[in-house]
Amino acid sequence: MVAPRTVGIIGGMGPAATVLLMQRVIASVDGDDDRDHVPLIVDNNTQVPSRLDALLLGTGDDPWPVLAHMARRLRQAGAEALAMPCNTAHHYASQIATATDIPLLDMVALSATAARRRAGPDADIGIIGSPALRRIAVCDAALAAAGLRPIYPTDEPALLAAIRTIKAGGPDPAAAAAIEVAARDLLDRGAALCLIACTEFSLLTDALDEGLPLIDTLDVLVGAIHDFAFSAKPRLARPGDPQEAPGLQPAGEGQWQ
Repeated sequence: MVAPRTVGIIGGMGPAATVLLMQRVIASVDGDDDRDHVPLIVDNNTQVPSRLDALLLGTGDDPWPVLAHMARRLRQAGAEALAMPCNTAHHYASQIATATDIPLLDMVALSATAARRRAGPDADIGIIGSPALRRIAVCDAALAAAGLRPIYPTDEPALLAAIRTIKAGGPDPAAAAAIEVAARDLLDRGAALCLIACTEFSLLTDALDEGLPLIDTLDVLVGAIHDFAFSAKPRLARPGDPQEAPGLQPAGEGQWQ
C-alpha cells in the first residue's frame, strides 16, 4: 500500500475548529491501522492576529506575515500541501500560494464548486459567516467563477456576536439559533442553499435543522484533504480554468504539474 501524502494545517483560527477538522479527517478514512490515516502536520497557532480586527475593524495587526511563516514552517516539516480551516483567512490565499512551493487546498474555491454542483448554475448562494466575508468579498470571486451569486444575511451583527460567543465559551444554543435565523432569512430571499462559511459555526452543524439546505465548508475541505492524500499527483488549476482542478492553488513556481 502506498502511504498517503502529508497535509499541513495552518490552524489555530480558532483552535477548536482546527481540532474539529482533524477529527473529521480521521473519520473520513476507513482504516484498520494508524498507518491507513492521513498524516497531518498541524500548526495550531492561536497567536495569529485577529482576522476580524484587521479586516473588519481595521484596528489589528496584519495576519499575513504570521500565516506566511506558518506555511513555510509546515513545508519545512514535510507537508506536501497546505489547508487552512478559516474562511476569512482565505483573504490571504493567493499570498499563501506564493509563500512556498506546495499547493494550498483552497476551501473557498472548493466550496463554490460544491455549491454549483448541488444548486446548478445561475443560483444565489447564502453566505453564513463573519461580516468580514462580505466586506472584503472573500467568496464573491470564487462564486462568480462558478456562475453563482452570493447573498448575505440581514442581521450580520448577530452572527458576529455568535462567533465571539463560540470563541469565548464554545458551542452555544443561542449561537446555533442565530445560524438558523440567518439561514432561513437567506432562503426566504431566494438562496438555493447556504454555505456555513465560518469554521466556528462548523462546531454547531449537528445542532441545526437537518432540513436546511446547507454545505459546511469545513466538510468540503476535509474531502479535499482526503482526496489529495490518497490520489495521484494532481495538475494545478490554471487562471481562468477553475473547473479543471478547483481549489488547488499553486504555490511558488507551481511544482505540482
